[in-house]
Amino acid sequence: MKPVRKLLCPQCEVGVFCVMNQHGERLPVYVSKEGEIIPKDASSSLDGYDLTEVYCLGCSWHGSPKRLHRH
Repeated sequence: MKPVRKLLCPQCEVGVFCVMNQHGERLPVYVSKEGEIIPKDASSSLDGYDLTEVYCLGCSWHGSPKRLHRH
């Protein structure tokens, strides 16, 4: 299996984020270079999570996945 090329936080350049659902529950995710949100745990589902905003796990940045940086 080929490793996923991830987008990075524009503030701290970390590549791990989380998304939240309406209950405030967090799910750790990566964002592929194609902009696809991928759960860190492959068995997790993105159902019910807001995919329009990601939260960086390395700093306080949050925003649209479209604002993430390439390597």
